[in-house]
Amino acid sequence: MNRILMIDDDVALTELVKDYLQLDGFEFDASHDGPAGLERAKSQQHDLLLLDVMLPGMDGFSLLQQLRKTSNCPVLMLTARGDEIDRIVGLELGADDYLAKPFNPRELVARIKAIFRRIELVQQNKERQVTTITVHDLQLDSASHQLTVQQQLVQLTATEFQLLDYLMRRMGQVISKEELSKQVLGRSLQLHDRSLDMHLSNIRRKLAQHSAQEYIQTLRGSGFRFVPESDPC
Repeated sequence: MNRILMIDDDVALTELVKDYLQLDGFEFDASHDGPAGLERAKSQQHDLLLLDVMLPGMDGFSLLQQLRKTSNCPVLMLTARGDEIDRIVGLELGADDYLAKPFNPRELVARIKAIFRRIELVQQNKERQVTTITVHDLQLDSASHQLTVQQQLVQLTATEFQLLDYLMRRMGQVISKEELSKQVLGRSLQLHDRSLDMHLSNIRRKLAQHSAQEYIQTLRGSGFRFVPESDPC
């Protein structure tokens, strides 16, 4: 049974979300301020975090930044409606997805289930596929869920790892944003949804810290592809 921690100072909202998630068989914990939420996230085992941006004591961005130093637990950010800056910053700091407030609890449950389906699919594929992909100084190990570049461990979130794994297994192929959204994020591509762009930007930034090779190309109007050698788009 998957265990979820919600960190949000809106007690009524957390109770509502708790009711919906428990009806679907999830275990549920809640904290209502930043410091207590961070301590609970670090000291207890959870399968997913629901994290509000505006929190007393410590904002959600600072909490996520601290958490990512030691944990790759999937995080779904809860942001103010229409605040694109919040969404972009959350994804840059390592959030796996976001949902704007106010939201339909059923949509939240659907987003959570999509994240868990992605994780389960990765686990199932480990036994059927080659677990290690090596390209020059880059090595992706799906069994240990680790990426190394020049033998240095690179920290990726669960979503970032799954995106890179999907692209590397289709090396040289142009993959559309719609396909990536459906196959990796578990949902159809939405208008003005920049989450894929931000996740891929994070991957590029992390790779660039260890290698000058540009592995991921953006082909405007077409999608993305992973290339083993630098190649003009």
